[in-house]
Amino acid sequence: MARNIITIGRQFGSNGRIIGKLVAEKMNAKYYDKEILKEAAKNSGVCEEILSSLDEKPNKSLLYSVVMDPYSFGYFGNQGYNLGLNQKAFQATYDTIKMIAETEEKAVIVGRCSDYILRNDKNCLKVFIYAPVEERIKTVQERFGLTEAKARDQINKEDKQRASYYNYYSSNKWGHAESYDLCINSALMSNEKIADEIVRYAALC
Repeated sequence: MARNIITIGRQFGSNGRIIGKLVAEKMNAKYYDKEILKEAAKNSGVCEEILSSLDEKPNKSLLYSVVMDPYSFGYFGNQGYNLGLNQKAFQATYDTIKMIAETEEKAVIVGRCSDYILRNDKNCLKVFIYAPVEERIKTVQERFGLTEAKARDQINKEDKQRASYYNYYSSNKWGHAESYDLCINSALMSNEKIADEIVRYAALC
């Protein structure tokens, strides 16, 4: 049975977002990246600016139980606990990703622990895009006009932030092969070819 919901985790500068868009186009599927924030804001009542400011940023408080047992979040909320903005932002994102998987026939979802949130969904293919750091430095330099040193710093910052967010809200490890169904080095092929391979692989699963 083909898998029509594809989640894409990505290292910064690996072209994961570009590849995700290409996959969505080839599958004629809805594409969700920043679009998740608009949907989450609309459905949760948390303003989009707040969701954007906290997007894929780790929380320092205890929230692991929300992912492991989402019903506990509603329970504590009904008891009048004052939940922080990080918790509310993550729960809004969590609910939105679950809703997308349940209501869309086909969708590509980028980042935000989507692979972990949908870990029990048999219709979901979980992909991680990576590349050697030197290749990513070149990409980031070209895309943002940064020096090599600043590009390297930005990569380290973004990767550390994404890893902290993912590792905090899930029991998996960001970027570890066992956390995903398919890991692809984007330096080995063109973005177009990688998108073709992901679509092909999803159709075979």
